[in-house]
Amino acid sequence: MAVAAVAALLAALSGVLWLAARRFVGPGVQQLHGGGDSGLMHGKTVLITGANSGLGRATAAALLRLGARVIMGCRDRARAEEAAGQLRRELRQAGGREPGSDVGAAGELVVRELDLASLRSVRAFCQEEEPRLDVLINNAGIFQCPYMKTEDGFEMQFGVNHLGHFLLTNLLLGLLKNSAPSRIVVVSSKLYKYGDINFEDLNSEQSYNKSFCYSRSKLANILFTRELARRLEGTNVTVNVLHPGIVRTNLGRHIHIPLLVRPLFNLVSWAFFKTPVEGAQTSVYLASSPEVEGVSGKYFGDCKEEELLPKAMDESVARKLWDISEVMVGILK
Repeated sequence: MAVAAVAALLAALSGVLWLAARRFVGPGVQQLHGGGDSGLMHGKTVLITGANSGLGRATAAALLRLGARVIMGCRDRARAEEAAGQLRRELRQAGGREPGSDVGAAGELVVRELDLASLRSVRAFCQEEEPRLDVLINNAGIFQCPYMKTEDGFEMQFGVNHLGHFLLTNLLLGLLKNSAPSRIVVVSSKLYKYGDINFEDLNSEQSYNKSFCYSRSKLANILFTRELARRLEGTNVTVNVLHPGIVRTNLGRHIHIPLLVRPLFNLVSWAFFKTPVEGAQTSVYLASSPEVEGVSGKYFGDCKEEELLPKAMDESVARKLWDISEVMVGILK
């Protein structure tokens, strides 16, 4: 019995090591097309929600290197300022110029407070004047948290992941249209496949399952993107949605992993999960690549268009969700 257990453990470890070796010597994640021209985003302003950590931070770093003026929209201003300072130091150490220091240098970095769990905060954020907005990246999210509500009484995952971004995007549409050609990028998840839109209990007051509610919010992201793309036809504003894959970030902070299992989990995540830099590639691609200029309403993974399940392409559900969302966030009374 003991010999069999040891053999099974060795086989598992061998598998992990083999996958890890493939990870580092194989083709890896598709990188930004065109080689990442350092001036590709010069003169363009990009707003990234949740840009102080994980995917958002990696996306901000990449777009800064491409010359963009990046606005970090973050709930915790102190943490955002700390992240911004780290990004500036990393750029200097990598041999780039200080953000905003010269023409052709890395782009400018701006920190602004934005709490997507508060419609009041979203409205206040959008009242601050900006001359232009070339790219909006709806990146921030909350993952499988215990049942809790936003400031406005919405179930937290649906409220932050969908409704907060729904209001933010709608309030910024005028600026995006005036800045056209412009782009909207929405970060969803493959876990949308396990969600459904229950119009009878959008606030999860009848029942709550944290995994299902996350999946539902990510399905809502896709339905929102497709309906928005339909409404934006002819405006020269595009909107696309993506899944980043499984990425090692702090998004899973509400997931409890037993102490004894953590070493194995850490090993598996190192071998199987993407780094934030790898996970951010599709966001950067959709925000900056000339290859997707004019492309709208599509779903991407690893910088390639992918197919959606029929429930994510249901136009009647997408329109109904849009109409109800307008009422929930106060756009329509």
